[in-house]
Amino acid sequence: MATAEDKALEAPHKLTLDGRRRLSMTGVVEVESFDEGQVVLATTKGPLVIRGRGLHLQQLSLDGGQVTVDGDVDALEYEQ
Repeated sequence: MATAEDKALEAPHKLTLDGRRRLSMTGVVEVESFDEGQVVLATTKGPLVIRGRGLHLQQLSLDGGQVTVDGDVDALEYEQ
């Protein structure tokens, strides 16, 4: 039987950035860290660092691999 993490690894990874104020994404496996200046996520396509100001996790559904981040998004960077 597949675990929630296995299902998240199979989920497609998609990002939608609306006006640099709301970032919605799928394919998130784990929230590694977050504060108002930086959010670090493990995704099905590798680690993703979101940098900005006033960042807040508005939606978090790791069972479905979905995360929504509100705030001023300055940068999105995938790490090796």
